[in-house]
Order: sequence, then C-alpha cells, then structure tokens
Amino acid sequence: MTDTGTNRIVVIDYGMGNLHSVASALLHVAPEAQVRVSADCTEIAAADRVVFPGVGAIRDCVGEIRRLGFDRAVADAVDSGKPVLGICVGMQALLQHSEENGGVDCLGMLPGQVRFFGRDLRDADGEPLKVPHMGWNQVNQTRPHPLWRGIPQDSRFYFVHSYYAEAGDPGHSAGQCRYRNDFTAALGRKNLFAVQFHPEKSHTAGLQLLKNFAAWNGQV
Repeated sequence: MTDTGTNRIVVIDYGMGNLHSVASALLHVAPEAQVRVSADCTEIAAADRVVFPGVGAIRDCVGEIRRLGFDRAVADAVDSGKPVLGICVGMQALLQHSEENGGVDCLGMLPGQVRFFGRDLRDADGEPLKVPHMGWNQVNQTRPHPLWRGIPQDSRFYFVHSYYAEAGDPGHSAGQCRYRNDFTAALGRKNLFAVQFHPEKSHTAGLQLLKNFAAWNGQV
C-alpha cells in the first residue's frame, strides 16, 4: 500500500474549500511527507494517503466530484486499503443523501443521512442557537481509533456547518458532538475516517489528528 520511505499525501482539489490550508497543516505536522493539492486522478491513485475535503453547498460539491471522476478515485482509494480522510462536506458527501438544496443523492460510500439543524433552533433552556453551528465545540470520542491518539477526550474542534451527519450504522460513529442534540462528528470504517470539523483550523487537537493521519497505516 505504501512504498517504503515515501509518504505521498494528496489533497483532492475539486474547487471547494481552502485546500492549501489543509496542505500547509499536513506539511507542518509531517515535514518529511510529499503533500500535493491535485485534481489529477492519476496522482490521487499513486498517493499513499488521500484527503477528501470540501466546503459549500452539497449539490455543487457532489456535481463537481462526479464530473471530475473523483467519486471513482475516492472509492478506489478506499477499496485499495490506503488511508483516506474526509473533512467537513467531504464527510457528508460520503453518505447516502443530504437534505440540503432540496435533497441531493450523495456518493453512498457509507450508510447515513445529512440533516438540517433546523430553523429557530434553541437549547434546553430555550435560548436561541445560531445556524450555522460555527465555532469551537467538544467532541466525545465514542470509540478508540488511531486518529484519536494523543488527543484528550472532549477536546474542542472548530466547526462551520448548517447540516450534520446521521450515521446509518452506529458502529461507524467514532465521535459525537452536541448542538441542541447529539450529532455525528466523526465516522470511521476500516481505512476510511471522516470528520465534520476542520482539523486544520483546530489548533493543537486538530494538528495532532492530522499528524496521526500522516502516520496511519489504515489499520484499526
């Protein structure tokens, strides 16, 4: 899966998100790695590790992913056993369906739905909660995983999203967060790990997660 002495990490570029901030964070925690932002499926196929990011509207993201052939590239990376990390909308795109944009079929690589937080959202005391959910929030690690190594339980990560993942298989949930109700903050299945938060914006905990990913062999 990984050539001895190399660590080629490709951040998939389909025009959605500040991909270079992810690449810079990876280079910071793994300076020995070869980190590339790429829209080349051949380069993605040759990578040792793949990052699947995304921000913005899910319809636009999924449309570009399919148009550029990245749906097949990500599926091939997962099937090959190489470590794959989904971030934010990249995580949501892996599920089956999203309520955003009137309803969008996603890539269906993991069972589950993407739900809207709702309008007039309020906490348990009746105080209004803003949507999008934006800022720092605690993540409860619901099961051990190599990407949680060195990250204390209930560490804070940075979120920006109006829609949240609902895992179709509870066994895939690796982390939960609470914003009025609990929602899935991290998903893991074999060599695939995905997070709703932005690790590249999450200071110490986020950088540790990226460092763990850069060293992960895809085994759980």
